[in-house]
Amino acid sequence: MTLRNILLGATMLCAATTPAYAFAQDAAPADDTATATDAGSDTTDYGNEIIVTASKRSQTLQDTPIAVSVTSAADLQNSQIRDLIDLQSAVPSLRVSQLQSSANTNFIIRGFGNGANNPGIEPSVGVFIDGVYRSRSAAQIGDLPNVQRIEVLRGPQSTLFGKNASAGVISIVTQKPQYEFGGSVEASYGNYDAIVLKGDITGPISDKVAFSIGGNFNRRDGYAKDLNLNTDVNDRNRWGVRGQLLFEPTDALSIRLIGDYDKIDENCCIAGNVIAGPTIAITNALAGGPSVDANNPFSYRVYNNFLSSNLIKNYGGSGQIDYDLGNMSLTSISAYREVRANTNQDSDFTSADLIGQKSDDTAINTFTQELRLASDFDGPLNFLVGGYYFNENIKQHSQIYFGDDFRAYGNALIQAASGGALSVPLLEGTLGTLEGNPAKYAGSFFRAGDGMDEYYRMKNTAWSIFGTLDFEITDRLTLTLGGNYTKDKKRFSTDVTSTDVFSGINLDAAAYAPFRNTLLFQGGLAQQVGNVLGLGRSATAAEIQGFAGANPAAFGQISAGVQAFANANQNNPAANPLNPLKAFQFLPPFLNLPNAVEPGKTNDGDFSYSARLAYKLTDTVNVYATYATGFKASSVNLSRDSRPLASDLPAIISGGLGTTNLVAGTRFAGPEESTVYEFGLKGQWSVAAVNIAVFKQAIKGFQSNVFTGTGFALANAGKQSTFGVEFDGSVRPVDGLNLTLAVTYLDPKYDSFVNSAFGDISGTKPAGIPDLSVAMGGTYTHEFAGGTKAIFHVDYQYESPVRVVEGLQGIPQNISDSLKREVNQLNASFTVALTNGFELGVWGRNLTNAQYLTTVFPAVAQSGSVSGYPSQPRTYGVTGRFKF
Repeated sequence: MTLRNILLGATMLCAATTPAYAFAQDAAPADDTATATDAGSDTTDYGNEIIVTASKRSQTLQDTPIAVSVTSAADLQNSQIRDLIDLQSAVPSLRVSQLQSSANTNFIIRGFGNGANNPGIEPSVGVFIDGVYRSRSAAQIGDLPNVQRIEVLRGPQSTLFGKNASAGVISIVTQKPQYEFGGSVEASYGNYDAIVLKGDITGPISDKVAFSIGGNFNRRDGYAKDLNLNTDVNDRNRWGVRGQLLFEPTDALSIRLIGDYDKIDENCCIAGNVIAGPTIAITNALAGGPSVDANNPFSYRVYNNFLSSNLIKNYGGSGQIDYDLGNMSLTSISAYREVRANTNQDSDFTSADLIGQKSDDTAINTFTQELRLASDFDGPLNFLVGGYYFNENIKQHSQIYFGDDFRAYGNALIQAASGGALSVPLLEGTLGTLEGNPAKYAGSFFRAGDGMDEYYRMKNTAWSIFGTLDFEITDRLTLTLGGNYTKDKKRFSTDVTSTDVFSGINLDAAAYAPFRNTLLFQGGLAQQVGNVLGLGRSATAAEIQGFAGANPAAFGQISAGVQAFANANQNNPAANPLNPLKAFQFLPPFLNLPNAVEPGKTNDGDFSYSARLAYKLTDTVNVYATYATGFKASSVNLSRDSRPLASDLPAIISGGLGTTNLVAGTRFAGPEESTVYEFGLKGQWSVAAVNIAVFKQAIKGFQSNVFTGTGFALANAGKQSTFGVEFDGSVRPVDGLNLTLAVTYLDPKYDSFVNSAFGDISGTKPAGIPDLSVAMGGTYTHEFAGGTKAIFHVDYQYESPVRVVEGLQGIPQNISDSLKREVNQLNASFTVALTNGFELGVWGRNLTNAQYLTTVFPAVAQSGSVSGYPSQPRTYGVTGRFKF
């Protein structure tokens, strides 16, 4: 699909504004209390019907001078959007990636986002549910609650949200309890024996108190097959409940209490083999057959030696108090949440028992408090001022242990790296003998059950003061100024123990000089004899012996020269013949902190601000211009690849704190500071709507988090920037037909990124950000005599080809650059809605069976091999729903 075709489609649709904008019948009125109307109703009004709270006030979408996409309950229903992963098919500026477990999902807006996989990293995209910040993805996914709408705010959001979000915000708004009795029940059945059950009920307890309670159950067989374990994998099994109470003792006072609990217990997530490297021959031999489906990530056939598990509990409660002071309103939102995630994965993704356990037991406790005061004066000045407090404690216990096959695997790696000259038993005996105890290392290298036992702790406290001031210069021109001062402190500690004996050996140690001398001599002699014989390779032992017998004088000269070189270089680390073996020291001893050099603390403060001019060209067309900054505090590398900063390493070594094989890396990444220049136009008429945003957005110090094969490399990019255009539209050419189009064009680059995990990549384009993203769709509603309705909906998602990753450890750059993703996904549904509240429909997602890699990464301990997470295959089913 070309840009020309996209623009032609835009012309045909006559439009602009997100798909959600076409379904204004589901927007709440200004008091935010009404339930959404039926999904099939055709009462769309493109005037002042769509109400959003992106600006922390109830405003029409047209009057909200913020780049925001709104997805209504009807959109979620028609497109069978069940969680935030599915939401990206309706919002092209949003990208969501499922990673190695049900507890890890990454959100990206306008090409900016991070935070998954590493509990010490807060996401750049903030997720809020009913005003409560959800700090980690395990607290964000799962079936969506009884949603009224989802607002996706693009660009840095600091002056309206106390918790800074440097790339954007996803704000989910659910239905309040109602004083009129009602509810709904829903049941779906789909392929892979998918069963989804939902229900909710709401009504009055008294004339001052209302309640609502809802629940959901979602299970599905796995859509992939584990041929080694002979079972389906990548299943779905999750359920949740959510209850609310609404107290309105007076016209001025409203208290909303929410409690929820949800649980996930499922097998996730399969990784297919993208590139089969040289180690596949070894794992095949160890497995006694295929250990992977080589070079075929979309076969959905995998080989593991134990099932991955994901047991995740997410629960908490919040209380929101709204008090009307007349021309001002006071709002308080208090919340406490807990996340418990226990995951285990066969992370070598082969049927060979290389990794016997790779588990993470994570506990996150979060308390937040927001207080804000907003005015509603008749004069030209209005304000919003607030304060925010955040307190979070994270505890994680991780374990990675070698499996039963890892010793044989390590032996094969060492033999291959040494041309057969070395083996694990030879190394164990030789190194032990040189240390004075031949039995010291016997049977200990790559021993099953050895590995790492890891405990990480982090406490994060932050507070902020934020606010905005609106000044109506004229009836049509408004100036908005905003500011946010944030103070963020983190304390973190580690208690990590490595029992990987081989990784704890210093192969440059003086005690091993005789061994290095011997290897240097043997290797040098074979090379020199091979050169003399013109073999183009090193000579074999038999060839050396034959040459020595035939040419004793020449052999003597060569031998003496090689021996002199070996004697001179036996303690030269650069010439160490054991250097190739250092790549197999997978889990070296860990330097814990805090220590005498590293305090294990960060302390950040920042003032973010914004300025915006909004002008009403006409009653139906508004324009705005914005300059805004954003901030995200330091993030901490809570992984086994946490290493001292290069600036701290000399003091650590001189202070006697250094551990064997200690190298520099990162303990944490410094803050992100974002800026955006944006111009927008919003128009709404009786049959169409248009929203256009043109922007230049940049983040200094972007926190890059790259999987290295065993842990994560966390680093700050000097600067990442994106120029973009967002074009959203909808049109109703005839009664009953709504057509929608959303197009996002992005031109991102790393302005400066010198110290990436792959060297200096300044001036290159960040991976994973497509130039062009498109979401288009249409809904046609036909009403029969008597009121029965038939609703047909179709939507299509496209992403232009893009590199999946910047690079891969151990993989040539040209090969990693060749790994690309392109998305072409079609979704559709057909529903019949009766007048008695009963609806019956059929639906399908990814009807084109689009196949693409969401993420790729270096295979664990398998240099040259690449694994990747494939997209979900086609799903379809039937849904019955009854509303009362």
